[in-house]
Amino acid sequence: MEKSNFVDQIRVYCRSGHGGAGIKHFLRDKFTAKGGPDGGDGGRGAHIILKGNRNLWTLLHLRYHKNVLAEDGESGGHNKCTGRSGKDIILEVPLGTIVIDEETGEKEAEVLEDGQQVIWLPGGKGGLGNHNFATPTNQAPEHAQPGMPGVEGWKVLELKVLADVGLVGFPNAGKSTLLSVITAAKPKIADYAFTTITPNLGIVEYRDGRSFCIADLPGIIEGAAEGRGLGHRFLRHIERNPVLLFLIPADSNDHRKEFEILLNELEQYNEELLHKEMLIAISKSDMLDDELKQAISAEMPDNIPHFFISSVAQKGLIELKDALWKALNTKEEE
Repeated sequence: MEKSNFVDQIRVYCRSGHGGAGIKHFLRDKFTAKGGPDGGDGGRGAHIILKGNRNLWTLLHLRYHKNVLAEDGESGGHNKCTGRSGKDIILEVPLGTIVIDEETGEKEAEVLEDGQQVIWLPGGKGGLGNHNFATPTNQAPEHAQPGMPGVEGWKVLELKVLADVGLVGFPNAGKSTLLSVITAAKPKIADYAFTTITPNLGIVEYRDGRSFCIADLPGIIEGAAEGRGLGHRFLRHIERNPVLLFLIPADSNDHRKEFEILLNELEQYNEELLHKEMLIAISKSDMLDDELKQAISAEMPDNIPHFFISSVAQKGLIELKDALWKALNTKEEE
């Protein structure tokens, strides 16, 4: 089986740097026999930082980083010298990356913008040297602070694809064909289920130089919310799309039922998905006459606009793009 280069989830052990220890030291030189405290502070432990990079579309480059261990801060020196801080580790990630603590399930960080830097795991603070503790009544403090520990643990990095429109449908509904026709993307297309097993992104050129991004996502099957098929790996990506385009093939046995199954899977996974802007496209409609189109229209929900399209015959695509653009801009205005 061909190994995919699209990696949207990795598990990694991370540890930020331990802070350097402050030291206990007293000034001693040939001119000073019993000087005051001059123990320096420890350096800060290295941070682990996430940085958004719009040119990355996958976590593949991090697949073999099983351990990310940041540098510890150095101990302080005499003459009140502060120890060197650890060198921060910067991990570049695609936009839409979130980080989850494996043990608690808590989301720790999220990167959505190009160049955005998030201090994910802060390094430990350096300890204070003994010169910080000198007082009029204690002019020769005998103690200094140890450095603070860094943060460590198993973490999960997940990528949720950032796209304006997400294509939703059963396997072999014609999503990849539509993407290939209205964008410059070249997804794998064949006449069997699960041709698409990873998201494909394409840019739709609209009027007057405007454009929007559309994602062909792996097909849903009934039970996807419980993890069947590609399950949560697929549904996770839908969360980022403000507009969902449901694709139902014209040769479906029951168009309304197919739509309701898709809708139910989204609801089972996350009820908030139902609040997104939705449109329905009946694909492969070049095989339909006017009477069949009217019959299918009668099955469709009244509150969701639907369109008859044919990617092969390139029919109805301009109207569909107009509707998608309108839905996207209506969502932004809200």
